[in-house]
Amino acid sequence: MSDTYIPPLKFKPILKSVVWGGEKIAPFKGITTDQRNIGESWEISGVPGNESVVANGPDAGMTLSAMIAKYGADLVGKRNFEQFGTTFPLLVKIIDAAGNLSLQVHPDDELAKQRHNSLGKTEMWYIVDIEPGAKICAGLAKDITPDEYAARVADNTLMEVVANHDSAPGDVFFLPAGRIHAIGAGNLLVEVQETSDVTYRIYDYGRLDAKTGKPRELHVEQAKDAIDYKVYPEYKSTPVFKAEGISELVTCSHFTVYLINVDTTMTFHPTVDCFSAITCIEGSFTISDATGNELEFHQGESVLVPACLKEFTLTGTGKVIDAINQLQ
Repeated sequence: MSDTYIPPLKFKPILKSVVWGGEKIAPFKGITTDQRNIGESWEISGVPGNESVVANGPDAGMTLSAMIAKYGADLVGKRNFEQFGTTFPLLVKIIDAAGNLSLQVHPDDELAKQRHNSLGKTEMWYIVDIEPGAKICAGLAKDITPDEYAARVADNTLMEVVANHDSAPGDVFFLPAGRIHAIGAGNLLVEVQETSDVTYRIYDYGRLDAKTGKPRELHVEQAKDAIDYKVYPEYKSTPVFKAEGISELVTCSHFTVYLINVDTTMTFHPTVDCFSAITCIEGSFTISDATGNELEFHQGESVLVPACLKEFTLTGTGKVIDAINQLQ
């Protein structure tokens, strides 16, 4: 690691209006906008065509991939830079579902590479807030075969075998590639996923495309060999206590995600050569580093802590989600 200094970074959020989007994201983030039906705020993104742009510091205005090209391992860590180059490996979103999202599945890395020259999509959800009766669809409740899956799509009975879960603030759902899933109406959540935009839609409630007036395309055959047909005993994840105020929500080969409760101040000394993608879900903070540089952020905002910072402090009261991509 060089002596390069990069301050903690904020990015301009990418707000996306969608048919199922609601009106919670702007007030949650504390911003004013005329945009309506915002279903997603892409907080930290390296997806081509939807790249985050730096909002603070000497590199304000640069895209995330340009930042990685400039700073390399100092920004993302040596292993990440060697494996992903200028592609940022994670995508962090805030999602507001006023309506039900389509039932989907994502291919794993091998299948996505073969078909789309892309990463697959393993993801996780942390439920921030709900409306009464909010549900999450995740996994199968009954054993079915690939042929039965296709038949159930054809006769509109697929939802009968999908596992439904009541959702509550603080719930965690891990969604490895291959797991059928959908966000139900009334959920506000943070999503952490691999950098991939490959989605197979397999059920959409008969909704019509706003532009064409026709039912939105389903990817029934593509999804057939991407689905994990195994029924699991539990689909909600149980957080694991790691240290005072810190719980591990999910860990896998693609990412580890923590929930951190801060009361006044916490100092961190990262022991892994990796960035931290931090999203504030409650309260407000000042993040400071060993040089004395400070950056304020609050509920609904995200900060990228570069890999070169081996000490940083959060001062304030509230909760943050911290995602890292420490390769195995």
